[in-house]
Amino acid sequence: MNPNVKELVELVFRWAHFIAGIMWIGNSMLFNWLDRNLEKKAGDPELRIGTMWMVHSGGFYEVEKKHLAPGEMPPILHWFKWQSYITWMTGIALLLLVYYATEGMLADPAIASLTPTEAMEVGLGSIFGGFALYEILWRTPLAKISWLATLLSFCILAGAVYGLTHLLSGRAAYIHVGAMIGTCMSGNVFFHIIPSQRELVRATLAGEKQNPAIGQFAKQRSIHNNYLTFPLLFLMISNHFPSTYGSSVNWLILAVLIVGGAGVRHFMNIRYNPSPTWIPGAIGTGAVAAGIVLVLFMHPPGAKPVVATANAPYVSFAQVNLVIGQRCRPCHSATPKDPTIPVAPAGVMFDTPEQIQMRKERIQARAVVSKTMPQNNKTGITEDERNLIAQWLAEGAPIDK
Repeated sequence: MNPNVKELVELVFRWAHFIAGIMWIGNSMLFNWLDRNLEKKAGDPELRIGTMWMVHSGGFYEVEKKHLAPGEMPPILHWFKWQSYITWMTGIALLLLVYYATEGMLADPAIASLTPTEAMEVGLGSIFGGFALYEILWRTPLAKISWLATLLSFCILAGAVYGLTHLLSGRAAYIHVGAMIGTCMSGNVFFHIIPSQRELVRATLAGEKQNPAIGQFAKQRSIHNNYLTFPLLFLMISNHFPSTYGSSVNWLILAVLIVGGAGVRHFMNIRYNPSPTWIPGAIGTGAVAAGIVLVLFMHPPGAKPVVATANAPYVSFAQVNLVIGQRCRPCHSATPKDPTIPVAPAGVMFDTPEQIQMRKERIQARAVVSKTMPQNNKTGITEDERNLIAQWLAEGAPIDK
């Protein structure tokens, strides 16, 4: 595919993915908020679950949640499903375009010796295998012991995080964990929530009394999606944060961020409880998680800063420019030589000495510390070349010598 056409297609799918995701997550958060704040008053009809008054956009809204009597079906019923389906479909399309149809995006020889085909099998296997394990677990009797099933689910997710970060490139591993979570969430909508709602509609139309267990089952899967929302949102933007996926302990960082994201969602869910006995534990857990993340960000494991000394060999700009020309400029140029890169990523170009010097902090962060550039080392930069750049940076990054 022509690189310019490919970029345009990616833009369309990414935009659609973003819009559908906002709608899906926004609906999910709104309805979960409504459920937590509906008021059940004395004397309300038996079928009424609760009501609420809200003010927004220049008017007042009265919301009522209720069970329908047999045969009592409104003429117009609004469903919420296509936001989920479109988010998942566009996400998978982006995964195929950005990672599977672009050379060197999945595998990283420095992490595991996988062929492109093997890396694809690992990626797809993790997405659909993870969904299968999740489904099997929550269809067993263990699902009735929610805390145990939740703990086992996290263990499965933690295993996937650790395994993927030791098989795929850090960036690809993170996005595949996100794709696995997103598949479980969309699968909940497609296989459980919508079918449960269809059964409620069918029973009502048939003049039958609704089975509360059906609604409770759908609500359980909706709550799962609710807690996975914040971790998924981070994973959708994780490619912008190489300090996370580029760390030697990227699996630990991601595990902390997943637990932290779900913990924040839990706080938002129960903060209005009459007896907030969870506050000390929440503060302690949050402090520990924040401390771990702060340490990892400030002192990335494996990062050994180079300090210029009198005995170290002097590194000239000509030496550095040669390395950058061979390893970085194929992509980061006004005229990229890489056929899969139509324009310089993020607008970063290294065509002139001034451009290189201006980006010295970025070069330090990406090529020396996190070593996430070149992307999956597709241009074959060596450790000696990274050390050469590090020494030049430690000398002050001069371009006139």
